[in-house]
Order: sequence, then C-alpha cells, then structure tokens
Amino acid sequence: MDLSFTSTLVSWRGPAPFVFAPMPEDAADEVAAVAHLVTYGWGAIPAAVHLARADAPTSEDGFAYTTSLFPREGTYFVPVKVAVQRATGVDVGDAVRIDLHLEARG
Repeated sequence: MDLSFTSTLVSWRGPAPFVFAPMPEDAADEVAAVAHLVTYGWGAIPAAVHLARADAPTSEDGFAYTTSLFPREGTYFVPVKVAVQRATGVDVGDAVRIDLHLEARG
C-alpha cells in the first residue's frame, strides 16, 4: 500500500530524540483497514517513508528511511528522528509531505 499526505510535526513526551507526523484521518483509516496484514505486533507497523518539507520544490528533495508507525490518539504517528530532521531541515510545527509504503507481512 502506498499513501501520500501532508502533516504538521508535533513533539511527544517520550523517549526523545523524536518528533512525529500524525497521519490525517483518511490516511489513518486506510492503514487501520490493513493493519492486521502489515503489523509485526504491538500495533506497530513497519513502513518505508520519504519525508520532505511541504514547500520543497520537488519530491526528490527530502529523505527516505524506514521506521514503524505507532497507533496513538485515534491515528498513527510517523516518527521523525533527529537525523531525518537535520537532513530535511524540519522541526516541530513544520509542514511536511510524506510518501509512505507498507508491505503485507508474509
């Protein structure tokens, strides 16, 4: 499954150094519909992510990485670790464009 969406980065008081991109409701609903096929347990869902500033001129501007989506507050949160923040120049409060890829677990 491939999804694209825009989100605003938020902080979460947890084990830093992460900020998160909460998924919009429609994207979270799509993930929830296939969660049982893609999760490896505990509700966490492995994902390939490409993140760029929402105002980036092209989709090539950004950073690709793998992470796990976490269910929280009725949606899923995409973690954005410090290395990704530095590579893309984003921080809490910034709008980002996310392209997400999920694969069914075998």
